[in-house]
Amino acid sequence: MIAALEPGDVMTYGEIALEAGHPGSARAISAVLKAVDDLPWWRVVASNGRLVPGHEADHAQRLRAEGATVVGNRVLT
Repeated sequence: MIAALEPGDVMTYGEIALEAGHPGSARAISAVLKAVDDLPWWRVVASNGRLVPGHEADHAQRLRAEGATVVGNRVLT
C-alpha cells in the first residue's frame, strides 16, 4: 500500500492503518516506515499534515519536488 503511493500522493499514517485493516494503528505504520528503507516515507504525514520531526527539511524538499504544497512544517492536502 505504501509502496503503491505515486509521486504527488500524500496519505496520513492513520489512513494507511485504516486501509490496512488496523484502524488506530498509526504508530505501527510509523514503525514500519522507520524499519523498511525502500518505502516512500516522505509521502506519509501526520493527521494534521505535520512532517516527520527531525526530518522536516528533507521531508518538505521531497514533497515539494513532487508538487505538494508545504507551509512551515505541514503539507497542505
